[in-house]
Amino acid sequence: MPLSCCARSRFSLAATLALGVVIGLAHAGGASSGAYASPLRAGDTSIADITEKVLPSVVNVSTTTTSSRRGPSLFDPFFNDPRSPGYDRPGPRQGQSLGSGVIVSADGLVLTNSHVIADAEDIRVSLSDGRELSASVVGADPKSDLAVLRLEGDLGRLRPIRIGSASELRLGEIVLAIGNPFGVGQTVTMGIVSAKGRSGMGIVDYEDFIQTDAAINPGNSGGALVNMKGELVGINTAILSRTGGYQGIGFAIPTDMATPIMESLIRDGKVDRGFLGVNIETVTRELAATEGMPDVRGVLVTRVIDQSPAARAGLEVGDIITRIDDKETRTAAHVVNAVGMAGSGKRVELRVLRDGHSHTIRVLLGDLDRARRE
Repeated sequence: MPLSCCARSRFSLAATLALGVVIGLAHAGGASSGAYASPLRAGDTSIADITEKVLPSVVNVSTTTTSSRRGPSLFDPFFNDPRSPGYDRPGPRQGQSLGSGVIVSADGLVLTNSHVIADAEDIRVSLSDGRELSASVVGADPKSDLAVLRLEGDLGRLRPIRIGSASELRLGEIVLAIGNPFGVGQTVTMGIVSAKGRSGMGIVDYEDFIQTDAAINPGNSGGALVNMKGELVGINTAILSRTGGYQGIGFAIPTDMATPIMESLIRDGKVDRGFLGVNIETVTRELAATEGMPDVRGVLVTRVIDQSPAARAGLEVGDIITRIDDKETRTAAHVVNAVGMAGSGKRVELRVLRDGHSHTIRVLLGDLDRARRE
């Protein structure tokens, strides 16, 4: 089943029509009488109240790119037709794509998806009050599919969104999504949190997604996933679909991951990630039974790279990592995310099961980018 990201090409029929992302199932109703409380209200706050509060913080992002592929301009919707003007003519051609973003500071910083602004030569941001501003890229991190933009020109008064903690979300909790599906303009939809901590989807290198039953459409990438307090809890990113359209499974990057990455991009223009130097595999019941390992939850070390931080610290093939610092490690993705986000030069404490005995190993992490260059 293919996974689709969510920026949308406005003018090309062939340009990723399945690039949607955000929430569906919009239904509104008033509170009923009696003891029953409508699920569409949070205390004395209705979905309409939350929408009115959050809507000015969400923007539409339009980019212009140049492609060197042969053929007619991407503005021509029939560019695969040999009768189309310019068919098979060499030279660059222009394309446009649409996405969404979220204002995160009063001085004009916008958080969005990296794929929304990838290869962009010109970025235009439309605000909820109808103004359109140009924007530049502060930093982009394709490994997590996040990017930060800076609005330029007369900013006026911006309303940054309040950032909440995605870790506090509960399964079944109502969430709202705001974005720009199909370029029609700001749209508010509703769904629930279907799952948390989704990884291994193959969308990006670092995954810890919120799963939602949101109806997801092209143009919603980078839009806001909002809780019933009106707080940002996720950046909508991709869908799981056989058709490229909504089939009830959408993914958002949680704010607990997005916030430190955003801060790194603002501070350094890039993300500094830690390097451990191991190959790992999630310990499943099947793997434990096959390998004769104890029935524990953790991550099996299958390779230790020579001269790596792991090797210097004494990690061995066959070790089972059960905790990093004070956090339990149930999957390989948990280890990848924890090590990456810790950053280079940081010391982490691993709890390791070896030959039936628990050990504590302290590792000074290396620099991932440097390790990949060597």
